Amino acid sequence: MKYIQESALTGYVTIAVTGEKPELFFQHCTSYGIRVWDVRKTKNDVCEGNIKVSDIKQIKQLRRRTQYKIRFKQRKGYPFFIRKLLGKKELLLGFFLSILLILFLSNILWEVKITGVPKDIEEKINKQLNQYGIHPGTWIFSLESPKEIQQQLLDDVPELLWVGIDQKGTTFYLEGVEKVVVKEEETPGPRNLIASKKGIIKNMYVTKGVPQVHVNDYVEPGDLLVSGNMGVNEEAEREDDEHKQVGYVAADGEIMATTWYEVKVSVPLQANTEQLTGNQEKKFHLGFGDFRVPIWGFGSTEFENTHREISEEPIRFFKWELPVKLIETLVSEKTYDKQKRTKNEAVEAGINQAKEELRLRLGPKARIVSEKVLHESLENGKVKLNLYMTVEENIVETQPLRQGD
Repeated sequence: MKYIQESALTGYVTIAVTGEKPELFFQHCTSYGIRVWDVRKTKNDVCEGNIKVSDIKQIKQLRRRTQYKIRFKQRKGYPFFIRKLLGKKELLLGFFLSILLILFLSNILWEVKITGVPKDIEEKINKQLNQYGIHPGTWIFSLESPKEIQQQLLDDVPELLWVGIDQKGTTFYLEGVEKVVVKEEETPGPRNLIASKKGIIKNMYVTKGVPQVHVNDYVEPGDLLVSGNMGVNEEAEREDDEHKQVGYVAADGEIMATTWYEVKVSVPLQANTEQLTGNQEKKFHLGFGDFRVPIWGFGSTEFENTHREISEEPIRFFKWELPVKLIETLVSEKTYDKQKRTKNEAVEAGINQAKEELRLRLGPKARIVSEKVLHESLENGKVKLNLYMTVEENIVETQPLRQGD
């Protein structure tokens, strides 16, 4: 059975052998290694059988050595079927045009469905989607990824708390959740403000609580800065009764102090940078698994150094995804720049680098007042710096206050 299936792929023919005892001709065929199957005798002097197309030449050579006559009757198998089909050009052209039309229609967006939001927000979403080019009749390959569309909608429609996009066939399903703004201020319980790190108090702004330190005081981590116990300050207890404050509050305020940090950085004397020039080329391929067929943008680019961004979009047939993808490759030209620094330039770059790292660590409200190089050395083409930095920052840390403390 397997042999017959293989013959159907390569093609086979039915031959009719005429002569005295025609079955003997098929015996000669097997003697010469020619495979014959489905042998049958139709008349006393006629016998039919099937042979592979590749054995026809040997059959003709063998017939010349005998008195038998051979007639080729039927041609079967895929090669003959394809040849016959290719002969009907109009039918073949119509078939391929139909397939192309179906593929074209299967990759056009036909409907956008929005659920989960009120009518007014739905209209805003529709308006934004039209601005993005997402509407019925759009070529699906031209759309951005669902993740990018979701982020754009969240940025442009402030009423949305969450939005999800799912593409099924030629339909976009968009589900949104309306943002419910609930302004509820949490009332903190009684608390103290303590120092989070050592420093010298620069200035104080206390809105609630009793200050326990003054400007220019030196504090250590854990020192009490502002008390939430309104009866702690002895000076307040000596005041008149109408000015006297008692009870517990949530201490609040900002205590700016001068703090110090020691930072170590290492800066190479040779800096390597890369940047995009703005020159770009687009290439398109059809992808079948790991195999790619170029359809636009043939040949290699003229750019010496390149940066590639690849996006893939599956091709659909109705609602099914075909094992074929349209692959778009954006090739951008980039250049490398090798810059040599002097030692002084490397020191300056190291100081700036240390400042940026410290700002990232402390937050935007902290201010670097000054810096001092404690030690610098040159090792293996790098300048190593040990810096001492003075900073002004808020050192407040909250500490829960239990009544009775």
